[in-house]
Amino acid sequence: MEKNKSVEEFISKKTTWKESLELLRSIMLSTEMEETIKWGIPVYTVGGKNVIGLGAFKSYAGIWFYQGVFLKDTYNKLINAQEGKTKGMRQWRFNTFEEIDKELVLEYVLEAIQNQKDGKEIKIEKSTDIEIPEELKAVLKANSDLKSCFDKLTPFKQKEYKEYIATAKRAATRVSRIEKITPMILDGIGLNDKYR
Repeated sequence: MEKNKSVEEFISKKTTWKESLELLRSIMLSTEMEETIKWGIPVYTVGGKNVIGLGAFKSYAGIWFYQGVFLKDTYNKLINAQEGKTKGMRQWRFNTFEEIDKELVLEYVLEAIQNQKDGKEIKIEKSTDIEIPEELKAVLKANSDLKSCFDKLTPFKQKEYKEYIATAKRAATRVSRIEKITPMILDGIGLNDKYR
């Protein structure tokens, strides 16, 4: 994950999409949203709530509408980038600078702002605790230091590790994942701490 301290730094690293990102940023800044950096990318907020994020990859620049599921999307511009995973977020991708229609983008952005003001948002469901996978349970039982360190982790960090092991389909993958996370657990580090 990129560690950008400013939007300017983020854009300067995206040379292929610099012009597109600058145009999209100018649209965001023409509204009442506040600009910040979260997770290394530009994020635009209203009342402290995330409304839009900007991003750029090899083949496209894009806008993420955090509660995009509520947008009318009259022009069929939005996609769910992670079908089955992402409930509220929707993405609009631009493969060329010329694809960015400033007025149309602003129309979507203003609707997203109004939706946020109206309180339209998907509440993240707190998932129930999951069982410790058998492979992890066996390793914790065999290594008292590891078990002690695992028990000292916050419930959230424990859950991340349990899910990480449980989601591996093959036994060999679960074993290799346990080998990977063992030093992290011993150091008191959460699975995704480096991204926070």
